[in-house]
Amino acid sequence: KLATELSRLRRYSLLIVDEVGYVPFDQDAANLFFQLVSSRYEHASLILTSNLPFGRWGDVFGDPTIASAMIDRVVHHADVLSLKGASYRLRGHKTLTTTTN
Repeated sequence: KLATELSRLRRYSLLIVDEVGYVPFDQDAANLFFQLVSSRYEHASLILTSNLPFGRWGDVFGDPTIASAMIDRVVHHADVLSLKGASYRLRGHKTLTTTTN
């Protein structure tokens, strides 16, 4: 069943996964995500967004070896963009400050 689903997803020329690492992966999820990345490697495009640097992906996936192998595949033919600055989603919001006495 997994092979069928990965094959189905490979039909799309581009797959976008937003907020990788927002929630940590358990071992099964990390393995599935690795298989997804591997199945698209050199076959179809993949865009990943994350607020975490690659150096923290070992924590997210619970296994530095899987994270390293995944990063190798992701960056091999990639243009990596690193953005710094205030959150786009929070633009226009006033900063709340609290004081304690």
